[in-house]
Amino acid sequence: MQLPLEDVKILDLSHALAGPFCSTMLGDFGAQVIKLEVPGSGDISRAWGPPFYHSETAYFVSLHRNKKSIEIDLKHAAGKELFFRVVEQCAVVPEDFRVGTLDKLGLSYEQARARHPGIIYCSVSGFGQSGPYRDRAALDLIVQAESGMISITGEPGSRGVRNGVSSADMVAGMWAAFGIMNALRVKEKTGTGQYVDVSMLEGQLALLQGTIGSYMADGEVPQPMGTAYKALLPYQTFRTASKDLALAVGSDRLWRLFCPILGLADMLDDPRYATNAARVTNRESLIARLQEVFLSRTYEEWEALLLAGGIPMGAINTIDQVVQHPQVQARGMIVENEHPVAGKVQLVGVPVKLSATPGSIRTPAPLLGQHTDEVLRQYLGMAEADIAALRQQGVIGKQPA
Repeated sequence: MQLPLEDVKILDLSHALAGPFCSTMLGDFGAQVIKLEVPGSGDISRAWGPPFYHSETAYFVSLHRNKKSIEIDLKHAAGKELFFRVVEQCAVVPEDFRVGTLDKLGLSYEQARARHPGIIYCSVSGFGQSGPYRDRAALDLIVQAESGMISITGEPGSRGVRNGVSSADMVAGMWAAFGIMNALRVKEKTGTGQYVDVSMLEGQLALLQGTIGSYMADGEVPQPMGTAYKALLPYQTFRTASKDLALAVGSDRLWRLFCPILGLADMLDDPRYATNAARVTNRESLIARLQEVFLSRTYEEWEALLLAGGIPMGAINTIDQVVQHPQVQARGMIVENEHPVAGKVQLVGVPVKLSATPGSIRTPAPLLGQHTDEVLRQYLGMAEADIAALRQQGVIGKQPA
C-alpha cells in the first residue's frame, strides 16, 4: 500500500468549500475522488475570483487537487441513471446541497442504498438534517454568526467580527472527513454503509466547547477579548519598541521563569499575581505593568531573552511572511504543482505526516469535465459510441478542449 485510502472511490457531489475541503483531505491520502459538476458551469467556486490564474480561479486551483472532474446533468433521466451506475462502483458520496435537494432530484441516500447497500452518504449542511433550522440556507458567515463565534471574536468592546478564514465551512469539512473514516471502518467490519449527517453549526460548537463550558460554569456571557484568553494570563499579544509580540505563559511554573526575565522578580511573591487564578482576577493591573515593560525593548531583543528562558512566544506574521517562514519551508508545507492552464502554482501541502504512507499532492485541480470520458470508460466500461450518444443528448458535458 502506497497511500492509506487508495482503494476508496468517492463520487463527490459537493461544491463551494465545506464538502470539497472534506474530499480534498481524503484525496490527499489516496482516495479516488470523482468530482461531479454541472455541465457548462461546474462548481460555483470556479467563478469565485479574482484572483485568477488565466481562466481558472485561484480559489478552485488551490482547493481541488487530487480530483477528477466529470460533467453529468442530474436533472436528466439518463443523467440520474448514470449517477447511480457510478455510485454502484464507489464507497462514498459527499454532498453539501441545501437539505432536501437530493430528495427532490431523486438521488437520495435511500435510493442510492437500494442500488448499493454498502454506500456511505455524507451530507454537510448549515444546521443539520433535522430541527427547526434544517431548511435554512447557510453560508459560512451565517453560521459563524448563529453559532456565537462572531460574538467572541474581535477587540474588547466591539460587536464582534467574522473569523478571517471560513472556519464554519472548513471545520465542517474536517468533521465530515472524520465521519466518513468512521463509517468506512464500520463498513470494513459489517459490509454495510450508512448515512453521515454533519452540520456547520455543530462543528462550530465543537470549537466553542471550552467557551460554552466556561459560560455554563459561571453564567458570564463571553465577550470579545482581542488576543487575550479568559482562563490564562498572561496569554495575549503585547506591543514592543518595534513590533507586536505573542506571549503564552500557560502555567505557574512558566510564570516563575518569566518574571525574572522581565526584571519583575518582585511579582513572584505578590499575592495578586502568584497564581494563574490570582492573575486572571487582577488582569488589568498586570497587563498594564507588563505592557510598560515590553515597550522598553524591541521585539528582537525580547525574542532572544524569552526563548533563551524557555517562554513560549512568537511573531505576528503576515501571509507573505508565513509562506517564506523557515519552519513552513522545512516541513514542506508550500508545494509547487503544475496545472494545465495555470502553470506552476504554489499550494498548501498536507498537514498530517504519516511515516509509512504519507499523503501528497499528486495531480492539479481538474479542468471542468476533464475526466468525463475516462471515468465512464474505466468505471462503467462504456464504449466510445455510447459516450458520444450521451454527449449528443446533453446528459454529459462537452468534450474538453
